[in-house]
Amino acid sequence: MALVTEDQVELQSIEWFKDLGYSYVCGYDIAPDGETPERSDYISVVLRDRLLSALTRINPDIPQSAIAIALSQLINPNIPALMSANRQVHSWLTKGVKVTYHEGDHEVGKQLKVIDFDNPDNNEWLVVNQFTIHGQKHNRRPDVLVFVNGLPLSVLELKNAADEQADIWAAYNQLQTYKNDIPDLFNYNTCMVIS
Repeated sequence: MALVTEDQVELQSIEWFKDLGYSYVCGYDIAPDGETPERSDYISVVLRDRLLSALTRINPDIPQSAIAIALSQLINPNIPALMSANRQVHSWLTKGVKVTYHEGDHEVGKQLKVIDFDNPDNNEWLVVNQFTIHGQKHNRRPDVLVFVNGLPLSVLELKNAADEQADIWAAYNQLQTYKNDIPDLFNYNTCMVIS
């Protein structure tokens, strides 16, 4: 009888996401020192260029200057408590980010969409493994992250089913450790999965 390893579970979960239409990249490749960097440092958890591209695509009627302000707000929510930050970001994800700009002599206010709920194919769906994040005290690397439009909306923590010590509570406790060590990841989180 062959034993299933945690790596095999991780790779299989990625294949399932790919079957659903998600793109896949390895976190090592998009790391600041990777082959195709998508982050300026290991502290950043948002894929900035992907988010900017999505905001521009989803909101073609909003000027780039207003999109740039919303982008900055999304990347740096600047809300001290994790639960408060997560609630605010969730509101932006579901209702949009309020932006104002001038059209001629008039100030216009609109809700900038972060996710296109009307046309899901207009969003960018990405799954990433081996995504290292430098926290204040420790560096962490969640098993699998799910990004929508460059925002890390879901964290998957997988454990080896053949390891008697690696039960569901070990995975749960690992997520609690992540919340303490790399809290910025959880500003955007809408779903934590343990298996």
